[in-house]
Amino acid sequence: MNSRRIAILIVFASITIILNLSPLKIPAPYAPFLIYQIWEIPIVTVTLLYGFSLGFLVSIINTLILIAVFPGALPTGPIYNFMAVLSMLCGIYLISKIINGFTETKSFKIFVVASSVLGAVLRVIVMTAVNWLALPLPPPIGFSIPSEVAVTLLPFIGFFNATLVLYTVPLGELLAKIIKNNLSTV
Repeated sequence: MNSRRIAILIVFASITIILNLSPLKIPAPYAPFLIYQIWEIPIVTVTLLYGFSLGFLVSIINTLILIAVFPGALPTGPIYNFMAVLSMLCGIYLISKIINGFTETKSFKIFVVASSVLGAVLRVIVMTAVNWLALPLPPPIGFSIPSEVAVTLLPFIGFFNATLVLYTVPLGELLAKIIKNNLSTV
């Protein structure tokens, strides 16, 4: 990895961590234990600008810092965040391979919609499976929630994951487009 990519990695990882640890948090009104945040937006942006591998590395760094500094309610919580982000990034990556580029207005809109939908679908599927398996387990993996209760939480968690993607991906893609347009004019 060259020094330019390392600098980009450091900048985007720093922004992600600062946003993750910031007080910009909104509890979901339907399930206050789920928190809407904006820290995933820079990960989407760096992925679109510099490729899946850099987005993946920013996600890894964010996860490691959170494990060390602020894991949340469970020490394994940052790992669940990582799985959620990675599944969403896979949706964006797959769409970017299907729709080559997003420079034109029309294709940009198609790209935003398609990657948001596929990112949300993959994230909901992956995280529903993860939560179904993990929530009944004892800490530090789960919360020892009885399976019957865990199943009733899955629709709320799925809705949370879908709605989070529906603002994260479009905003990340918009920022990537703005940055890309301004970098090419400099």
